[in-house]
Amino acid sequence: MARRRVKRTSRDIIQCATVMFLEQGYTATSTKQIADELDIALGNLNYHFPTKEHLLAELVDMLCNFQWKMIEEEANDGLSSIMAICLELTAMAAICDTNAAAKDFYLSTYSSPMCLEIIRKNDTARAKEVFAQHCPDWTDEQFAEAEVLVSGIEYATLMTVGDPVSLETRIAGALNGILQIYNLPEETRRMKIRRVLAMDYRAIAERMLAELKQFVIDTNEQALAALYREKGLEMP
Repeated sequence: MARRRVKRTSRDIIQCATVMFLEQGYTATSTKQIADELDIALGNLNYHFPTKEHLLAELVDMLCNFQWKMIEEEANDGLSSIMAICLELTAMAAICDTNAAAKDFYLSTYSSPMCLEIIRKNDTARAKEVFAQHCPDWTDEQFAEAEVLVSGIEYATLMTVGDPVSLETRIAGALNGILQIYNLPEETRRMKIRRVLAMDYRAIAERMLAELKQFVIDTNEQALAALYREKGLEMP
């Protein structure tokens, strides 16, 4: 008996787009290329995601917490998540320093109003937890205002063109500025920056990129398997 197939879903589209965005860059990837890769009509893709930016925003929303949890494990500070804050930007900067496609992906997320809103919302909530003891009197509005500055520093760190300054110098300057915004004492800032730069952050960056891709693939494969079970169908 021939197997019945389940129609392509938004999860299939996200899975395919993730690989293409990270391997050839967001800018160089069109929705038509994604539709062709999935062998579906462009109208079918647009039914799930009206624009490429909608697709990117869905992906960013999906990846924000996963990337943070992975980086927290890598940082393994044992005392606070401040090291994870430092390592996350360091890893992203290291990726962007050597991988043009990944750099285009990350810069596109900061350039998209939809994605930037998601990033700032997630990072503001995280900052309120991580830096609470250093900003005990801050209001929600002050944390939100700080994140506007922080996201600007992050974008500037990732977008550097022509290598006028070494990667380590850029990272150190960016982290010092971010930690200063959240009132960390100078000696604490120096210690955190020294520690993160002493880590094998380039290797961590490569693992992060690989695990981001695998996370999306695994998430979608699990969802697809559940859908087949629900409908009483066999996996093709």
